[in-house]
Amino acid sequence: MEGRAFSRIPLPSCISHPSPMLNAPTDAMAVEASTLATPSTPPPRRSEAWSRRWFLAALLGPTGLVVLAVVAFPFVYNVAISFSNMNIYTLRDWELIGLDQYVAVFAEPAFWGVFLKTIIWTLVNVVFHVGLGVFLAVILHQSFIKGKSAWRVLLILPWAVPQYITALTWRGMFNYEFGAVNLLVESFGGGAVSWLSDPLTAFIAAILTNIWLGFPFMMVIALGGLQSIPGELYEAAEVDGASAWRQFWSITAPLLKPVMLPAITLGTIWTFNNINVVWLVSNGGEPNDQTHILVSYVYEAAFSMYRFGWAAALSMVIFAVLFVFTQVFLNRTQATESMY
Repeated sequence: MEGRAFSRIPLPSCISHPSPMLNAPTDAMAVEASTLATPSTPPPRRSEAWSRRWFLAALLGPTGLVVLAVVAFPFVYNVAISFSNMNIYTLRDWELIGLDQYVAVFAEPAFWGVFLKTIIWTLVNVVFHVGLGVFLAVILHQSFIKGKSAWRVLLILPWAVPQYITALTWRGMFNYEFGAVNLLVESFGGGAVSWLSDPLTAFIAAILTNIWLGFPFMMVIALGGLQSIPGELYEAAEVDGASAWRQFWSITAPLLKPVMLPAITLGTIWTFNNINVVWLVSNGGEPNDQTHILVSYVYEAAFSMYRFGWAAALSMVIFAVLFVFTQVFLNRTQATESMY
């Protein structure tokens, strides 16, 4: 057996060794065929991209023009007027005079008194708005209250009715002879009060009217915040023996903070600039222009005394005060940060 040469056994014709060289063209053709058979997504046309941009411009363009016409242009024009000597005599030929109008604003004898009155007006109103709003929201949130939907509708009515209607109605209620407020005072044995003839009582009347107008907004915001607080927290607090007062300060108040702080900021700005109530209840700052706040003082200066440049400067002072307050308040209270 040694030295015997083994010959290869020929394979049948149906079986052959695969040849990579022979199969390579076939594989390439198969890949090319599969590539041609698979439809490829055509790249987006440039015309389609431009049409999409024109569509967005058509949607945003009118809104941008309205914002420019209603907000941006009046603001820039007001800034320019605040540096001018514009009044009834120089209405068509006014000129820029630098910071003279701003100096005149702070040198005005009545400015600081009106500014202090505006701070008192804003502080008292916002405190009562928030206090009454949260108090009523907590009551309406209790499970034992029946007819919650009806109560919500009734309590939101003061905010839903236009301000000028409510202000004029309250002005009639403060009438010395026939007003409902004096009738109520007399029913308790008191004497009739001349509400609108004295600066202090007229200012109090305006504050009471604005409290009536403003608390429903805070109530709605607080009620929405209360509904987002998990009930399990109160159940756990009851198990631990926490009183209702303790539950409010440990659970309700902290979890309402992210909801109420932005609302307080917005309410402060609204109240600071609320000319409708003061003007309509006190009949334009009466008696003797003693019930003005800053925004009504601006209106008086511009359209009664025609001191347009001075009024524009005062309006920019109001803007600066509210801007600084908003930034400081939001940063100090971290009003934009969530508690959840």
